[in-house]
Amino acid sequence: MKVLMLHGINHNMFGKRDPKQYGTITLDQINEQLSTLGKELGVEVQNFQTNFEGAMCERIHQAYVDNVDAVLINAGAWTHYSYGIRDALAILTCPIVELHMSNIHAREAFRHVSVFAEIVQGQVAGFGVDSYLLALRTAVNHARARKT
Repeated sequence: MKVLMLHGINHNMFGKRDPKQYGTITLDQINEQLSTLGKELGVEVQNFQTNFEGAMCERIHQAYVDNVDAVLINAGAWTHYSYGIRDALAILTCPIVELHMSNIHAREAFRHVSVFAEIVQGQVAGFGVDSYLLALRTAVNHARARKT
């Protein structure tokens, strides 16, 4: 089983940007934790990060071609306005779990809206790095349920 983790804009700066919201964990450390949990769950986690919206859409298209079993996405600010990424995600037929390290509903008003909400399985937000781990567990459970 393959799960694709999509990291969005500015996530390469985790560990450096706004520690109040995102802590001090780096993207590499997040990916390590996802990989470790993936092994425990018996799945391969592929990680992708970009600061370019078109590259994100192309990676989502490739996920469709590769027939991945589930997708996790923390699109960062794109969550709130990228209809291009939303439309690319809508092509997928696997479970999609949206996640955020911070509680987006307790932040600025523009962050309260997700343009992905209507097409994702669900959303995990506000638990720091645990948001990633909870999202992975959830995506794997839903992907396995679809196969039975």
